[in-house]
Amino acid sequence: MVDVQPALDAELQKLLPPESYDLRPINKGPRSLFGEILDWMLAPLLLLWPMSIAVTYLVAQSIANAPFDRGLENSVLAISQQISETNGHISLTLPMSARQILRADDNDTIYFQVVGQHGQLIAGDKDVPLPHDGDALQVGVVTYRDSRIAGNEVRVAATQIILSPSKNSPPILVQVAETLEKRSQLANEIIKGVILPQFIILPIVVVLVWFGLTRGLAPLNALQNRIRNRRVDDTSPIEERAAPQEIMPLISSFNDVLYQLEDSVQSQKRFIADAAHQLKTPLAGLRMQAELAQRESSPDELQRSLEQIADSSTRATRLVQQLLSLARMENASNLSEKILFDLSQAAEDATKNWLSAAWEKNIDLGFVPPTQAHKIYGNPVMIKELFNNLLDNAIKYTPANGSVTVDVRHSNRPGLLIVEVKDTGPGIPPEERQRVLERFYRVLGSDIEGSGLGLAIVKEIATQHGGKLEILENVYQENPLKYGTCMRVYLPVGRP
Repeated sequence: MVDVQPALDAELQKLLPPESYDLRPINKGPRSLFGEILDWMLAPLLLLWPMSIAVTYLVAQSIANAPFDRGLENSVLAISQQISETNGHISLTLPMSARQILRADDNDTIYFQVVGQHGQLIAGDKDVPLPHDGDALQVGVVTYRDSRIAGNEVRVAATQIILSPSKNSPPILVQVAETLEKRSQLANEIIKGVILPQFIILPIVVVLVWFGLTRGLAPLNALQNRIRNRRVDDTSPIEERAAPQEIMPLISSFNDVLYQLEDSVQSQKRFIADAAHQLKTPLAGLRMQAELAQRESSPDELQRSLEQIADSSTRATRLVQQLLSLARMENASNLSEKILFDLSQAAEDATKNWLSAAWEKNIDLGFVPPTQAHKIYGNPVMIKELFNNLLDNAIKYTPANGSVTVDVRHSNRPGLLIVEVKDTGPGIPPEERQRVLERFYRVLGSDIEGSGLGLAIVKEIATQHGGKLEILENVYQENPLKYGTCMRVYLPVGRP
């Protein structure tokens, strides 16, 4: 018969491009925990069962050999007692009736043999094999060995006797051999008595194992049903005490995921609510100013309205950017595009970008030149956003003719860098310093326009980079009794 498969494969390779071949094994789907446990329980049982049969057979043979070996020993001793020596002639005086009794066996054939000192046959069957040279025979001690006579397996019992110890006469060999039919029958009966109950017990064991696994995995099925029947918006934790101890870590991990999901959902809800609330005011202002502009007839009044619309749109754009930045920071579980870069260079570039805003308020914006590079692993876009929010807050809250200073240096604690943005503004009271880190919170009595998102964004970026934000006092150099604000960010040193 011609095998056409190779030819078909060759034609298929010509027709299809190499990338169309997918030699990966077919995914057979998820494994069954029930089936895997059942396999691990039944497979050893099924493997050990044949081994137990083999061991039982060996033990049965040992048990069967014991009584028949004693019978052979009695026969050897009986024959030994009938050997005599007369005038140097050795003979076996065994009556015919005794020989008939010795050979009277319906199942097995019995052979006996008496051999003299020179290997001559004195009496019995010449077919009985002699002991090997390595067989250890002792006078008066019966030894056993397995051999074959005429193609049949036999059990041989042998001993040596000395008729005249005083004359130093050589030993005489006496052997009795018997076929193994009765032994095999007895061993088979023993095996049947042991194995047959196992054929009945084994299916019962399989059924009990199946039933036990079903009962043992019932809590998993109940847990599955409880999870499947939960509402889509239900993020409440699963009760751990109702579950078995072995799956409590799984439930605990699942509850941790639910907690994180609940935090994420609540964060999104707060973001949507806060964004809607914060955007409502500037959008309403834009609409009102646009309506006023439509009613203005004077070019000067119209120009003033358009300027207010431009300012309001700028503030709304800044608010939207901050909202999007905050949402992006909160949803970044791990930093993407982390690279090693110089934090001092990022701070210097950000400071230059805010020079024009500082000049408009006549604020002295300065940057402390670093004496060495300050490398960190992080996202440059996020770090840029961090500096922008710190400088925006500092310039916004610092009055005219004030100063803002940016400094990057190593901390006294090894492995940490410090970013400081100091201003000569009104400062933040100690009781307000934690609350200003919350979203949309602004210090009472402040007439500066803002969204209250800047420090929340800075805190989130610092956390995403493994750092933290602290709010301290900045002591005025010219007046130690006056205090401004020092925003200090700790960031870990970058290591390749």
